[in-house]
Amino acid sequence: MGGFAIRLHCPQFGYLYDKLERKPALDLDLITYRKFRPKIKKLFAELGYASMVSLALMFDTGRNRQVYVDEAHNRSVDVFFDRLEMSHTIDFNNRLEQDSPTITLSDLLLQKAQIVKINEKDIKDIIILLREHDVGDVEKETVNLRYIAKLLADDWGFWYTATRTFNQVKEFLQQYTVLTDEDQADVASKIDKILKAIEDEPKTLKWKMRARVGTRVKWYTEVEELVR
Repeated sequence: MGGFAIRLHCPQFGYLYDKLERKPALDLDLITYRKFRPKIKKLFAELGYASMVSLALMFDTGRNRQVYVDEAHNRSVDVFFDRLEMSHTIDFNNRLEQDSPTITLSDLLLQKAQIVKINEKDIKDIIILLREHDVGDVEKETVNLRYIAKLLADDWGFWYTATRTFNQVKEFLQQYTVLTDEDQADVASKIDKILKAIEDEPKTLKWKMRARVGTRVKWYTEVEELVR
């Protein structure tokens, strides 16, 4: 998951990491199914990692998450089980088999789009991911518009954050003068296709009811930064 996974998926336009001065990812994010949880601790112990304990992991984001730290080499690994629970929740049930060695491009994009307080490195990741790959209605090496639109059509809060994020990325595109006109036009066009697919997807009753409340009530989960 995360920045490392996007880098693995973007060999053709990997040079944009340097052009955009995207700082290297420092931590590794992994996801597996809960049924493998008993084996994970043993695996990381054999690799020289210790399990991290914190209040945030116990009571906040830790219900489906473990963090392992290798202090000798200043490395840490986040391991998620079944779902990503951050600003919004992404369920990976029956989805981990659809790509390898990473989660699907659609899920990689959603992982970034769900961040309410998004920073510039995540925006750069989205730009590079979309520059490398097409958008369409399948999963294989394509951002699956149908999957994304259907998921967001059932969750107004996630929809609100994601659409805001995609519009932010379009705004940032114009600021990155190191990108060619072709780069900017290509990514902007793909974002427009994503936004149109999201807009056109029929919304559920749950979505419509939550939309009436809007931002008067917090629509996302606060994520406490872990001190590693």
